[in-house]
Amino acid sequence: MHRALDACTALFSSPGDNTGQTRLFRFSSFSIRDLLKSKTPECNCLQLRPVDGISEAGELNVSTVQMEAEIDKKNTENKALCDCIHGSLHDKEHSPLMRAVLCGSVCKVYRFPAEDQRWLLVREQMSETPLSFSLPRQLLGMLSLEYSSRAQEVMALHGLSAHMEELRCDIISRCDHMTRCYQETLQQLETLSAVSNFKASSSKSERHLQFVPTNLHTQRMEVTSRDSAGVWYDVTTFGAPAEHHQGFKQGGLRRLMSKVNTNTCASYSLEERSRARVLLQNVSRLQPLVFGLAEELLSRSLEPCAALLQPVLDDLTSQMEEFVHCLKDELVKEALVAEHKQTAARCIYTCNGNLSSDSSANQESRASDGQLDVSRPKEEYDEDQWDTVWANVGKSLNCIIAMVDRLKAKQQSPKPSAPPDTSPHNSSNEPSSPSSLVSWQEQLLPLVVTLRDCVREAVSKANAAMTYVLLRGAAADTVEQGSETLVQRRHAVFSQAITAVTNTFVLKLYNGLEDADFLQQLHTVGILAQFEGLLSTFGDELGMLEDMEMAVADLKKVAFVLIEGKSDQSEDLLPTLTGTWDSLVVNVPLPPENFSPLPQELREGRLIQLQPVFFNIGINQQQTLAERFGDSSLQEILNQESCERLRAYCNQLQDKLPHMANSETLPQLLSGLESCVEAKRRKNVEVLWLAATVCRKVNGLRLTSCKSAKDRTAMSVTLEQCVLLKEKHGLDSQHFSAALDTMRREGCRLENVQKNIGCRKFAFSGVQLLAFPKHYKPPDGTYGHAQT
Repeated sequence: MHRALDACTALFSSPGDNTGQTRLFRFSSFSIRDLLKSKTPECNCLQLRPVDGISEAGELNVSTVQMEAEIDKKNTENKALCDCIHGSLHDKEHSPLMRAVLCGSVCKVYRFPAEDQRWLLVREQMSETPLSFSLPRQLLGMLSLEYSSRAQEVMALHGLSAHMEELRCDIISRCDHMTRCYQETLQQLETLSAVSNFKASSSKSERHLQFVPTNLHTQRMEVTSRDSAGVWYDVTTFGAPAEHHQGFKQGGLRRLMSKVNTNTCASYSLEERSRARVLLQNVSRLQPLVFGLAEELLSRSLEPCAALLQPVLDDLTSQMEEFVHCLKDELVKEALVAEHKQTAARCIYTCNGNLSSDSSANQESRASDGQLDVSRPKEEYDEDQWDTVWANVGKSLNCIIAMVDRLKAKQQSPKPSAPPDTSPHNSSNEPSSPSSLVSWQEQLLPLVVTLRDCVREAVSKANAAMTYVLLRGAAADTVEQGSETLVQRRHAVFSQAITAVTNTFVLKLYNGLEDADFLQQLHTVGILAQFEGLLSTFGDELGMLEDMEMAVADLKKVAFVLIEGKSDQSEDLLPTLTGTWDSLVVNVPLPPENFSPLPQELREGRLIQLQPVFFNIGINQQQTLAERFGDSSLQEILNQESCERLRAYCNQLQDKLPHMANSETLPQLLSGLESCVEAKRRKNVEVLWLAATVCRKVNGLRLTSCKSAKDRTAMSVTLEQCVLLKEKHGLDSQHFSAALDTMRREGCRLENVQKNIGCRKFAFSGVQLLAFPKHYKPPDGTYGHAQT
């Protein structure tokens, strides 16, 4: 962490330069802390280095020259600032919460002049996160288990028609393939994550890293002045979530998924599939119980004793009532109708679409003779048929009950007197005739047989219907999602996006644990995640934009929940994933001392809904081509839709928590953003600025991306940091450009470039920069490398 205090830069004016502007062409670094604590007015002699860093360019003696009247005052201020930031380094960043999500930090410190002759001490920090590999591994494991479980469930289904059996085989084959692929990728990631938490931009096309976000970092800025304690601003930067391994020749997910055939078959929700599973379990449990009680009833009917029959009949009645109640689910009727329609449609297609001309002519001839009709589907399934089936079950039971009642009545009625039998063979102790015993069983047997037949029919149809629901649901989640490569692409880009947004949420949560309004906002309206894109709508980047659009859209199915961690150890504070692909929950553990003060709703597991929005403005030379000769409609659509979702979130915040959304500037900002989007001006970066401002107003999450998050992203985050310094902390306007150039020349983002490609130069050329907006151009000497 010693690098945190090594960012004081010497500035020199070029001889003969009368423009009044400061140019940085030689520099030297030293420790501000050592300088302020030094008892001598001069530090050691330092070597000046030119920007290219090739050779030395003279010497520099650093001294603390100040007006005598202000020496004590300024020394006190400087030491207070340094002590404050030094304490921040060792207290805040080394807390268990921060260690759980931040690692590999690089820090830079600046001292900028502010208005009213104040000074701002700014610490810029760029950090990796262990979540880069942790969450993708968890997602791969979850998907593998989901596909494996789906295959096992489908394999257990039986009694299928021929075409449904074919569909089942396709589902099982797809599930097995996806399970093998994801388990293989998971094993590779487990090996790599033991030695790294970072995926460089040069590795973005490697297949085994497709689930890992590219160049994921947290860019943090802490601002300290004599008037305020440290204030933090966070932005997560990562390469646009895209599938570089598969490439973009056929476009991104938006185009690829539009080519997938939309199945017209019935689709069933997760809740309906769950009901189908429960119904199958209940039917399979109740059928043997009903049959067993029916057999026992017959067995006891051998003796004409109502007292023996009644308990069995009561148990049978109870089980039959539960059985009929299960069958009355409307889902069974709907599934039977849908299955019948699909079977009929397939039969028509087989007859009319797959016959040879001779065979078709023969079929038509037979149809004209009334022998065969291939022009019409089978008779429409009568929806009342199912009601009749389960109603017959109840009626058959009622017949048995009525028969037992009649038998009991006969037994209880007085018997007519019979003439005395004078036969010598008759005696008072001879058993009576068995005709009455046989009569009871004979009368109950046909009714019990009818009951069993009705139950079998109901069970058969219910099993067929619920099997259809489960099979159609499995098909919707597998074979109907498109090819294996398309599904893997969607999962991969989603993995990159959820990893980045989870890292951002965790840091936002840690910083807001003492903010009661923020915690209330979480469980009341959820949290906003604003993705900023700098991708062009031309060439491969158009495909990346299409991938990123789908990745952000899929985040709407994600929710966070806060749980109590086992301890304050880093490994016990890592977020975990639960749920399924269609309903994913991120569990965020907190140490017991941080969890117990939370609002009751959060402690009880209230879900925190994620509300993602995505604004994109292309700024490079390829966007110039797209605007003049291509098509930028996708960007316009994305920005317009995001405006609407952002407005909806702010309205929800206003309705439920008016005290948090009563800022007079928020409606103005939203109106200004909508006007900018509707204006459709070229490279209108004001859209990004306004969206980011609204996001911070509502305590949202900020994420910024370009192709690899090292060049254009660097220009964006440094610009945002300086704008925040100016608007929130009074950075002197005359020093705005100098501060911006200093951050880009000496800050963490140049370290990011070095980290990714081994070169301390942004990947821009002078010609390319001609197309860039004014504030997105790096200072001279910091660009020129061709590698991207």
